[in-house]
Amino acid sequence: MKRIYVVLIMLIGFRSGAQRTDEGLQSPGEYKEVVCFVYHRFGDSRYPTTNVSVKDFESHLEFLIKNEFQILTFSDAISYLQSSKPVKRTAVITIDDGYKSFFKNGLPLLEKLGVPATLFINTKTVGGNDYMNWEELKTASKSKVEIGNHTHSHDYFLNAPSSSRYKVFKEEIELSQSLILQHMQLEPKVFSFPYGEFDLEMKNIVKGAGFKAAAAQNSGVIYTGSDIYKCPRFPMSEAYAAKEKFIEKASLHALKIDRVSPPDVLLTDERQPTLTLTFESSDLRLEQLQCFVQGGTCEVNVLEKGKDKATVTLRPAKPITDRRRTLYTITIPDHSGAWHWYSHLWIDAKVD
Repeated sequence: MKRIYVVLIMLIGFRSGAQRTDEGLQSPGEYKEVVCFVYHRFGDSRYPTTNVSVKDFESHLEFLIKNEFQILTFSDAISYLQSSKPVKRTAVITIDDGYKSFFKNGLPLLEKLGVPATLFINTKTVGGNDYMNWEELKTASKSKVEIGNHTHSHDYFLNAPSSSRYKVFKEEIELSQSLILQHMQLEPKVFSFPYGEFDLEMKNIVKGAGFKAAAAQNSGVIYTGSDIYKCPRFPMSEAYAAKEKFIEKASLHALKIDRVSPPDVLLTDERQPTLTLTFESSDLRLEQLQCFVQGGTCEVNVLEKGKDKATVTLRPAKPITDRRRTLYTITIPDHSGAWHWYSHLWIDAKVD
């Protein structure tokens, strides 16, 4: 057994069991990938952790256009992955929450450059002080902006006991759908989990509600074989929005995961949870694997290295404390020098 110690950057939750990750995507064509980005605020420096400058956002869009990316809405990207259409470099721009700064500063750039996007709205706040109203949302929907469901309240649903969590979550989705239909005469086809937080039953509720796909907030690349009800997205904020950092993310490839154990995200009393991953490795330089956890180091054990598959375990060197959301992220280069990325989210619902 080979043990590797490497430096970390991000984290996620713990339970027993394993789960395949190929739910939802069956493509009749070639293998495809989609890189998806999530934005919140535009040109609003009051909130640097969820804001990007207008200049940076414009540089992101111009890079994608100049480099001939196929830019699609979230639902169109899922259709592309499931189709026999030819392989193209593909990107998706998503925006969560529906802040006014998007309408004021983000939407004009999308319109100017002819770029589509998907906007996920939480209906309780529509028309609030810092949020778009229904008329503004209608205007956006006429400008290549797909409207998605982000629940009604945008609550921390994992804080609720399981006895009431799923009933409330389902009712909120239904309420949000009905309000969007009432005010905009459309029914969203895609969903985004508030804060990127969900458990397996919540994911099943979204799937059962008839949504085409759902977006999470852990970073990574969507690919043929992904579970389309927890699609990864690269978060954009002032810390990550510089053009060179955006280009790095846009150039990443998926780490094609076959099995994950544990499959759930809730952190239990185990403060150093072990994550076991099995993934396709035939073209990867496994000896150059890097692991990231926020503010600490990571122990990586290579349990098995076959011709086509590898199994590794990841474990933080220090206990996870005082953090609600933590990511484990691993990156591995292939023999051409391109990097492949996967992250797993743990959630401590006891932390506000």
